[in-house]
Amino acid sequence: MRGDTEKGAGEVRDDQISRWDQAACRTTDPDELFVEGAAQSSAKRICGGCVIKTECLAHALDQRIQHGVWGGMTERERRALLRRRPTVTSWRRLLEAARAEHERPVRAEHAGVS
Repeated sequence: MRGDTEKGAGEVRDDQISRWDQAACRTTDPDELFVEGAAQSSAKRICGGCVIKTECLAHALDQRIQHGVWGGMTERERRALLRRRPTVTSWRRLLEAARAEHERPVRAEHAGVS
């Protein structure tokens, strides 16, 4: 989801602005992302291959954004995740660490390291 501050999206730091420009939804009408019911599946597909999906989701979780599809998750899915993990203080740090851990074996594999 774009770094727009409309619809209660919260503030985006200056160092994030260039990343938001890479969002898959950057040219999407925001009304297509703030939908309910079955239309959310279409909105989630927009996030599918987005290069900033993780950052977007972390932003929505850290800011407790209650509406719209962010990082491929609906508001209901985000609420459920927040309830399951109430002790997380920074979703950004958690998700970045998880991504780095996930990418480490891939990088080692490409470098020929086992």
